Amino acid sequence: MRELSTDAHQHLRFALLGPLQAWRGDTCLELGRIREQALLVALLLRPGRTVSRQQLLDGVWGAEPPGTGDKVIPVYVHRIRRSLDAPGKSSADSVIDTVRGGYRFAPGSARVDVARWEEIAAEGRAAREAGDLDAAVDAWSTALGLFRGEPLAGIPGPFAESERLRLAEQRLGLVQDKVDCQFRSGRHTETLAELFSLTTTHPNNEALAALLMRALHACHRQADALDVYTAMRRRLVDEQGVEPGTALRRVHEAVLRGDDTPAPRTPRPARRMRRVRHELPVEIGNFMGRDRELDLLVAPADTRVVTVRAVDGMAGVGKTALAVRAARALQDRYPDGCLFAELHGHREDREEAGWQRVLRRLLRVVGAGEGEDSEDPDELAASWRAATASLRLLLVLDDASRAEQVRPLLPAGCGSLVLVTSRRRLTGLDADRRVSLSPLGIDEAAGLLTRIVGGEGHDRERAAVRELATLCDRLPLALRIVGARIQDRPPWEVEALVARLTDDEHRLDELAVEDRSVEAAFRISYAQLPAVEQRAFRALGVSPTVRLDRLTLAALLGSAPADAGHALESLADASLVQRVTADRYRLHDLVADYARRVAAASPDEVATARSGVFLLYVAAARRASDWGPSSFPTGPRGTGFFADWEEATIWLDAAGGELVDVIGQAVAADRLDDACWIAEGLVDYLTRQGRFHECRTALETVLPMVGQAADRRMDSALRTGLGIMYGLQGRYRQARTWFTEALEIGRRADDPREQARAAAGLGTFANLEGRIAESMTHFAEVARLAGQAQHDDWLTGSVATRVGDIHHQLGEHDKAYDRYLEAIALAEKTGSPRLHGKTLLRLGSLQLDLGRPADAVGTLGKAEDLARRLGDVPLYSAVLGRLATAEADLGNPEAAAELRRRSRAVLDEQTGTGPETAVHHRLLWHGAAAEDLAGARDFFDRATALPATDANRARISRALDDLGRRRGPDVGDA
Repeated sequence: MRELSTDAHQHLRFALLGPLQAWRGDTCLELGRIREQALLVALLLRPGRTVSRQQLLDGVWGAEPPGTGDKVIPVYVHRIRRSLDAPGKSSADSVIDTVRGGYRFAPGSARVDVARWEEIAAEGRAAREAGDLDAAVDAWSTALGLFRGEPLAGIPGPFAESERLRLAEQRLGLVQDKVDCQFRSGRHTETLAELFSLTTTHPNNEALAALLMRALHACHRQADALDVYTAMRRRLVDEQGVEPGTALRRVHEAVLRGDDTPAPRTPRPARRMRRVRHELPVEIGNFMGRDRELDLLVAPADTRVVTVRAVDGMAGVGKTALAVRAARALQDRYPDGCLFAELHGHREDREEAGWQRVLRRLLRVVGAGEGEDSEDPDELAASWRAATASLRLLLVLDDASRAEQVRPLLPAGCGSLVLVTSRRRLTGLDADRRVSLSPLGIDEAAGLLTRIVGGEGHDRERAAVRELATLCDRLPLALRIVGARIQDRPPWEVEALVARLTDDEHRLDELAVEDRSVEAAFRISYAQLPAVEQRAFRALGVSPTVRLDRLTLAALLGSAPADAGHALESLADASLVQRVTADRYRLHDLVADYARRVAAASPDEVATARSGVFLLYVAAARRASDWGPSSFPTGPRGTGFFADWEEATIWLDAAGGELVDVIGQAVAADRLDDACWIAEGLVDYLTRQGRFHECRTALETVLPMVGQAADRRMDSALRTGLGIMYGLQGRYRQARTWFTEALEIGRRADDPREQARAAAGLGTFANLEGRIAESMTHFAEVARLAGQAQHDDWLTGSVATRVGDIHHQLGEHDKAYDRYLEAIALAEKTGSPRLHGKTLLRLGSLQLDLGRPADAVGTLGKAEDLARRLGDVPLYSAVLGRLATAEADLGNPEAAAELRRRSRAVLDEQTGTGPETAVHHRLLWHGAAAEDLAGARDFFDRATALPATDANRARISRALDDLGRRRGPDVGDA
């Protein structure tokens, strides 16, 4: 950091106490564009300090930065240097240094009138302290003479506005100080003109009004003094709804009594009675991350009002540390002090601090102790407003419990800033910025722990530290606790602690040291909840998923979804749950551990909650399934949680990859029947989305224990589900094995429904393998069994579709047409969109074969809409392919080509064996290759490069070769 000597650039001078001007010697300098001047001001008023590009951008442009962002800053700096630097000087000798992190104006490189003003003002204060009031008046008169109008007149940007207000307030304070000294010297008359002028300009300043009343009273103008009070009181009551403060009322009472000395204490602004006070806590070391949040808190504020910024978040997340870091970064902007008040909203060892007690301490801090003795809350608050009306303060209010505790503590001085921290989101507090803290990112958490523990260590130790940070849920409080426990310990201690923390049941016990405890922090938040919300929190400890919504909580509580939604919002405001999306929430890991711990103390609640939530997942899986309610003859019958399949599907989609975890949780909770019913219901939902691995995991999780289930139907039903899953992947051998086992178990149990479902699966996939005779045998058995079972519309419709396929393949078009119409009617009756869409696809293909492409377009259009809503990728691709054929037959080759491109693009986005299934649709059932043999061959080559396609590769290849020979040698070569 280069420091210039005091004589370097000695002829460079700046005037900011009015319109911005600069001189080198006697030459007035051209300072460029107005934004360049604003940037220069932002550097001049921070001499010797590094100012980052982002700070300059925010200070000059505020909320409307230029399109080029901070890239404009170096350009402006270059222009300013060109205007200011003496001829022949290099950039290294410039008055503006380029340093790491930004720019700085070299201290001592120029004379600035603001610095001179501060020097003379300090001389006046020293004279007053020494008792030389006349010398103080003379010094302050000289200082005030430096003002040439409004400071920084015309300079734009939040920083200039903030400094303009600061300088104007300091000027007003100095005028008041000067008048006060003149009054105390007995020079009453010469102050009147200035006081009348000041009170006209600042009509709500109680301190000025008190001085004017005292001057008028001293000049034997009692009636005029009382008029001043009457006018001031009327304005305060009418405009602000408050009474005058204690100091002004005392002057009023003294004037009424005719006292020679109207007030025992001179009603001067508090800052003239005290030294500037900075009482921010010691900033903790090892502060990590939070750059974005810190930028929000330190961004320029509106200097015309009192600004409030709130930080909320769960216990131990680092709210106080962030607020203190922000306050220290801002303290230079607040000349009247940086105050800190602990409100103890969430402390076990301290009673919550009432706002009256806090106000009394703050009044003493700002030197206005005369108002602290009042027992009247309104008078106490009025004293605080009066004492701070002319001050520009930064006030940190830590650990507030509610907005009502904060509002009376807000200072009245324009330009003041209040930073509030709370575990609750204080929605009743008017704040211009709200920062909701989450745990640190994993890199920041591991970095914090490494700093505490010391050293980087070897790879194994770094991995252990990272895992430890994860087990601490990346919560700063937990990280500091474990860091203290392993500090200066051998490396193996980290791995040992990791092993202990992996035990969810005892993890919270490990996160305690001396007076610090994660569990204790959570316990306070929980204890302050109303009873209804405490029960909701306990219920969340039973949730089988990390993410949840109001429907989940409603099922856990047995309540209405609206009531559960209100409880979730309240828990989110208390920072005990986190909002993930507009309607989804989650518990952080350590909070979830605590929720499970408090829930365990109420075993009856736990049993009821589990019963309700697993019933919800059974209902969702069955309602989203294409099979329809009649396909699930055992288990819960209600699906009233969801209006239709689409609503249930959307709800399951939001659960994402946690569905398998729900089944595992049901097994662990000894709710095996629930686990089986959920797994069975999810087969259709998961397979139509190509989520075969999840489907297999779900079924194989419960199958080894299915013999212990009370519902004996599950023994066959789960095997049928595995057969469907393998068959849709084209793994027919495994599918046959599971269907055959399911069929045998159904026969032994004399369960015609499960026998029919297994036989239908055998028939379906035998047809896909080209074994039509065997397929017809299985479907004949299904028809026989259907007569013995309770009616199953979905199964009947599905079989009708498969039989229609066979008639279609054999050229029996009329019979195929009738079977398809029968299946469509049953699909509409049962509300089975997938069966409906697949059958419409087949009907459209039949219409194409009958030479009716216009009819096919209408039919396939309905199938396309259903496939898109279902998210069924193979079905959607196949429908697009058949629509391409219809458009080609109608003489629209461009539309046909675009549809074929879309069909392939849909499958190109997929992984696994889903594309292979679509090859069956395109090449076997629908003869799509007839329109585009070369494209079909390319599609086949890509699709059969996927796993588990060997069984069909040769057959599909032969179909393409035969088609090529029929089309002629030129096409066949393609």
